[in-house]
Amino acid sequence: IEDMQWPRGELQIPSSVCSLPCKAGERKKVVKGMPCCWHCEPCDGYQYQHDEFTCKLCSYNMRPNPNLTACQPIPIVKLEWSSPWAVIPVFLAVMGIMATMFVMATFVRHNDTPIVRASGRELSYVLLTGIFLCYIITFLMIAKPDVGVCSMRRIFLGLGMCISYAALLTKTNRIYRIFEQGKKSVTAPRLISPTSQLAITSSLISAQLLGVFIWFGVDPPNTIIDYDEQKTINPSLARGVLKCDITDLQIICSLGYSILLMVTCTIYAIKTRGVPENFNEAKPIGFTMYTTCIVWLAFIPIFFGTAQSAEKLYIQTTTLTISMNLSASVALGMLYMPKVYVILLHPELNVQKRKRSFKAVATAATMSSRLSHKASDRPNGEAKTELCDNADPNSPAAKKTYVSYNDLAI
Repeated sequence: IEDMQWPRGELQIPSSVCSLPCKAGERKKVVKGMPCCWHCEPCDGYQYQHDEFTCKLCSYNMRPNPNLTACQPIPIVKLEWSSPWAVIPVFLAVMGIMATMFVMATFVRHNDTPIVRASGRELSYVLLTGIFLCYIITFLMIAKPDVGVCSMRRIFLGLGMCISYAALLTKTNRIYRIFEQGKKSVTAPRLISPTSQLAITSSLISAQLLGVFIWFGVDPPNTIIDYDEQKTINPSLARGVLKCDITDLQIICSLGYSILLMVTCTIYAIKTRGVPENFNEAKPIGFTMYTTCIVWLAFIPIFFGTAQSAEKLYIQTTTLTISMNLSASVALGMLYMPKVYVILLHPELNVQKRKRSFKAVATAATMSSRLSHKASDRPNGEAKTELCDNADPNSPAAKKTYVSYNDLAI
């Protein structure tokens, strides 16, 4: 035996077998016509070695173990509070809640000052409540899903935006009606009192709540584990995602009514952009709505563009919460921070404005309308000069039918 020479200089005696035994996780594929010979084929994908000759597919919630001899449960994941996807929205929400509470406390403390009364106290507090809820939804979207959390998500997902834009829409609609009515007669339009404004806002909000309750009845809230969202080619990376039983379309439908209010409010903001300076809250509302529309126009393609991504849960949740935080922050910053600045740092400006009659408002509306038609025909503001000269604020007619400035200022 020692004197034998083997091909290629091998020193070991060659194995006198047709095929070697297969390793764990490999099945035998018998060579046709040679029952003692086979090829070893590894079980691939989500298959495991069922027996010597067969690989079988694991069930939908299982994956093969490392040596492919059996199946094991796929790990379950959810969005964690410590995840970078959650840290940024939570930080923005915490800062926003603190700012909202500060503004609300400032308004409550100076509730009877002229600037707070002129801003429409009732709708201001309603709007602040909506802004607060827009920040709160961040914590519900990141919390561990269960039936209670899923129920709260359905209720508050669109409610904060609905309250905010219902209040803003009521404000802009009121401004628009006042100045449109002023172009026609000196009679004040209907439903411009604080009580009427609250009733209109409440009816708009009720539509959102009615839709949510119908949703509850048709499809009760529940949690699911989605094994398809992060089911990768490599089984070792597969994860099941614990989430609420809410589809992307249902999320958009829940926000759809609020988006409709937002678009309508933007249209009214455009219509009232030319009101006189004494009614200048129409302009901050306009800037708020333009910026908010840009935020949500950016949100929609990101939300639907990541529907097939393995990181869908994280990207969509982060995008949604950041968009809501930005919308709330824009409204808070543009509508309330200037008032808080005056209240706290320049109290000398927080004084009662002179009373203004609806006749004067009608005159201002008519002048504004005439100016828009004549400005293009007169050089260097001559039309404005002519109109201003024709207006006599001290005339007897201008002293009739007084409505306080606090009732007309929005």
